[in-house]
Amino acid sequence: MYFDKAEVLERSKLEKLQVERLKKTIDLAANSPYYSESFKKNNINSSVIKTIHDVKRLPFTTKTDLRSQYPHGLLTKPLDEFVRLHASSGTTGTPTAVFYTQKDLDTWADLMARSLYAVGVRRSDILQNMSGYGLFTGGLGIHYGSERLGCLTIPAGAGNTKRQIKLIRDFNVTALHIIPSFALYFAGKVREEGFNPADMPWKIALIGAEPHTEYTRHKIEEELHIKAYNSYGLTEMNGPGVAFECTEQSGMHVWEDSYLAEIIDPKTGESVPDGEIGELVMTTLTREGMPIIRYRTRDLTRFIPGQCKCGRTSKRIDRIVGRADDMLIIKGVNIYPMQIENIIMAMPEVGQNYLIELFREGFIDQIKVKVEIKDQYFVEDMRALQGLQKKIASKLRDEILVTPRVELVQHDSIQKSEGKAKRVLDLREVEA
Repeated sequence: MYFDKAEVLERSKLEKLQVERLKKTIDLAANSPYYSESFKKNNINSSVIKTIHDVKRLPFTTKTDLRSQYPHGLLTKPLDEFVRLHASSGTTGTPTAVFYTQKDLDTWADLMARSLYAVGVRRSDILQNMSGYGLFTGGLGIHYGSERLGCLTIPAGAGNTKRQIKLIRDFNVTALHIIPSFALYFAGKVREEGFNPADMPWKIALIGAEPHTEYTRHKIEEELHIKAYNSYGLTEMNGPGVAFECTEQSGMHVWEDSYLAEIIDPKTGESVPDGEIGELVMTTLTREGMPIIRYRTRDLTRFIPGQCKCGRTSKRIDRIVGRADDMLIIKGVNIYPMQIENIIMAMPEVGQNYLIELFREGFIDQIKVKVEIKDQYFVEDMRALQGLQKKIASKLRDEILVTPRVELVQHDSIQKSEGKAKRVLDLREVEA
């Protein structure tokens, strides 16, 4: 029933293991330029950790800290000991880069295999990975976990629905990795191609990479005739496989032998009681090349009180209910409004204001950017305006890795509130 005995460790033994690994993580992190300086400044070493609650004595690490140390300031080893790099999207500004040693990749693959096993995937399954590969961690994380488990793994990648359907039918695919919004779109395409989802060989869907509601999960299960399991991950903590549901579908198990999770009040930084919504803070416990301590994810969730019926002893987090910052997630890609602003406001034709609109077309989240154009460029020549529209869309696509719709509007036509421009307008329906 379990992939690893660590999944059912008694809480006292699990917390003892966490203390041991946290102390080792602090010692490793002290070899990096960033944490070496931080620990000296705060008079910290591993001896301050007596119990797991002493993690609160360590300073937080933020996205700004990671960017300030780009590219190598968090590494604990020489560069030639690393074998892979993943990074956040974006070509302007400073991205977030995460480095992996071979041991780090092996640990990640083991955690992913454990995650897949927890939702019922077995060696005999055939898994089709319908997620993007590349700097995005989702595709490769699931891929290597599937192979570690022993599954025949098809790296189909994203898009191309006709090819996806053919591969699924030809090779009797039983497990899918797919983002939630595309899953609902895909169900409709399957029917358009003349197939009944109930007759397809699949039985398990791994969904994640973008926030979604319980309503969306049930809709995916109904439309595809499949069991859909939620997951949580972020590049800073390796990628997917930080927390995963089990077959009970009652919260995501944090793999606490590899991660130390806290939930804090985002304003005060103090811990909140189990069951109360707060900001998730994560510490790596088994990463040797680039350990990260008390990382403020900005994701809002809660610890679910009590133990899961499956018998696993790890804490469970609920689905992510929002962000403590302004990051947007569209089609599985992390987008910050400032990325868009950096592109469009650098263009001489653009006026002083813009508006990002989020909307849902069918089941797919979309993004549109309304851009005010200076009067001298807002001319009657449609070809000139269309050319400018395409130019802006192309530059934004290169930056945010998603193709937005661009609408050019006259100068000073976007409504302002109390003298301040509203930058993001979410028009997506609130799901019950």
